[in-house]
Amino acid sequence: MNVMRCYWVAIGIAALGLVALGQAAAAGTADVQVTKQRAVAVESRPMERRNFTQGLYIFDSELYVSSGHYGQSAVRVYSWPSMDLIREAALPKEVFAEGLTLLANRLWVLTWREGQLLMINPATLEILTTGKISGEGWGITHNGSTLWLSNGSSRLHSIDLGNGGKTAALDVTLQGKPLGKLNELEWINGKIWANVWLTDTIVVIDPETGAVTSEITAQGLLAPEEREANTDVLNGIAQDAETGAIWITGKRWPKIFRIELVDAN
Repeated sequence: MNVMRCYWVAIGIAALGLVALGQAAAAGTADVQVTKQRAVAVESRPMERRNFTQGLYIFDSELYVSSGHYGQSAVRVYSWPSMDLIREAALPKEVFAEGLTLLANRLWVLTWREGQLLMINPATLEILTTGKISGEGWGITHNGSTLWLSNGSSRLHSIDLGNGGKTAALDVTLQGKPLGKLNELEWINGKIWANVWLTDTIVVIDPETGAVTSEITAQGLLAPEEREANTDVLNGIAQDAETGAIWITGKRWPKIFRIELVDAN
């Protein structure tokens, strides 16, 4: 795949306005049974509190983090699982970094209100090029050659870099009703996991229908005594491809947790 060519095709199309699937994607989702689960911490590792975590990704014994806020946005890379900082780079002060993923040996970092998608060299953290997307950028993940993006609404957008930059949209529903505030994303075992902003909830989304198939509560994961005045919400999901383990954290959290799921009932 010619990454640079496909990148510009995809972003050029996205700038014109992403193609929507309309309400068809939500048809028949009202009767989908939703599993209620609870995240239980079975292991934790230290996390730098300075990370206003927006994106989280594990690959090849490294953990990639995008950290937000104007004038403070950065990408940091830690050795995994020892969590030693091995490289970092500040992003332009005029951008607010959001989600992050790694595809085709490139980091893809969204910005919030600037409508930008940054393509970054993961080895040097140099910004190679900047593309435009329509609307805000929140979370990003991928499956194969397809990038999936969230913008804070109930609609996810996709850009297939391996298919000429083909774009589409998926309406996400919970028992037939639109579910908004979808934030950080991670592709796990054929489904899209998404943080629901301002909540302790993660939802699992069927990428074919947009229906939520599971709600996961992470309430109480971070102990009250570990919270400080600027500790913010749950945000950040990553799967270790080597072990299959799922790790989650939050904005300015001092820990990243390996979780297992149990029945919430």
